[in-house]
Amino acid sequence: QGQLVESGGGLVQAGGSLRLSCAASGRTFSSYAMGWFRQAPGKEREFVAAVTRSGGSTYYADSVKGRFTISRDDAKNTVYLQMNSLKPEDTAVYYCARHFGTTVVAALYEYDYWGQGTQVTVSS
Repeated sequence: QGQLVESGGGLVQAGGSLRLSCAASGRTFSSYAMGWFRQAPGKEREFVAAVTRSGGSTYYADSVKGRFTISRDDAKNTVYLQMNSLKPEDTAVYYCARHFGTTVVAALYEYDYWGQGTQVTVSS
């Protein structure tokens, strides 16, 4: 895996929706679980969601559960984050990353490759 590129961020009103995409280069995309993290100004980077290699299992932070959906399309080397019912507190830079660990998908140290991030801003 050489590069991860996020897209789809932007400005949206509270209650609205956005879909983020993360396109990966390389031939080993399907061998890894993938995750989304976010970081707001002055705050630490936090886990948002993850999807397993097969796409059969997903994991979400409590703060986004029921509102966000992570998915992947291995044929397109792409992972998605569908964000619904957005709140102002969702405002952050969103990053996708490749997971190499075997246990805790929410742990930053279990991810090795990261995208450049895409800005999501939710107005009230």
